[in-house]
Amino acid sequence: MGLMRFFRKKSPWILTLETAGCNGCIIEIAAALTPRYDVERFGILRKVTPRHADILAVTGAISSQIKDRLVRIYEQMPEPKFVIAVGSCPITSGKLAGCYNVEAPLDDIIPVDAYVPGCPPKPEAIIDGIIKALEAIE
Repeated sequence: MGLMRFFRKKSPWILTLETAGCNGCIIEIAAALTPRYDVERFGILRKVTPRHADILAVTGAISSQIKDRLVRIYEQMPEPKFVIAVGSCPITSGKLAGCYNVEAPLDDIIPVDAYVPGCPPKPEAIIDGIIKALEAIE
């Protein structure tokens, strides 16, 4: 394993993107970042710019308003980049499936490395999804 891959696996930086949803999943992601779950023990840090992020965690259904921004954010991330679909909405469009402005599930728009099902998923499941996405580094 190369030195860069080793450090990337030991210290992943995560960017969260809230799309069209109830914000329940983003609240659970915020809970996973608190001292109670202590994701920093895995080296996971939250970043606010895609240019510094290794992992993109997407919550909510993909609406027509966010689709182009989502693709642009994904393209701005450096390689190797990983995407996690957090919650039912990005996986299947959830309760918003069939709405006039909901485009498609996330994996129809950008490649997804890990899925975290649930409405909303628990912080433990989100942490497990991040770790599963990082297994692709090897």
